[in-house]
Amino acid sequence: MKIEICAFSGYKIRPGRGVRFVRMDGKPFLFANKKCFSRFNHKRNPRKIRWTQFYRKAHRKNKSALLKKKKTRRIVKKERGIVGASLDLINARRQQQKEMKTATLREQAIKELKERKRSKALRRKKEREERRKKKKTTEKKDKKRTQREQNKKTKNKFNTKQKNIGRKF
Repeated sequence: MKIEICAFSGYKIRPGRGVRFVRMDGKPFLFANKKCFSRFNHKRNPRKIRWTQFYRKAHRKNKSALLKKKKTRRIVKKERGIVGASLDLINARRQQQKEMKTATLREQAIKELKERKRSKALRRKKEREERRKKKKTTEKKDKKRTQREQNKKTKNKFNTKQKNIGRKF
């Protein structure tokens, strides 16, 4: 047994009762009686007709609206002293702890900055040294090249003398 609800008034409709109407778009409507059906056909708004459940709900006429809502208790937080320590002492310690935390955070931030600066300086130093080494190696290579070239020239001269000497005899 399925109890349905009237499309206009909102009343409960028992099985075997009511009027079923299917609109041209295929949407079915179930009405409690002819009165509801005729009002629906005349396009009356059920929220404006006083005896419908929709009116009662819209204007808060139902029983649930008459009942007062239970007030929820607000929890009020109270601070009290502990045995051996007054509230003032506890608050003072809290304040000290906050100050200590902020001080330690500052110190840590300063340390991190110093470390970053050191690491940057070390990187720069290494880069400079590498550049110097490269320059030195290139200079050494250039010197060696020039020496080789000079040696070749002197060898050629020496060789030519020997050849000339050898021919004279």
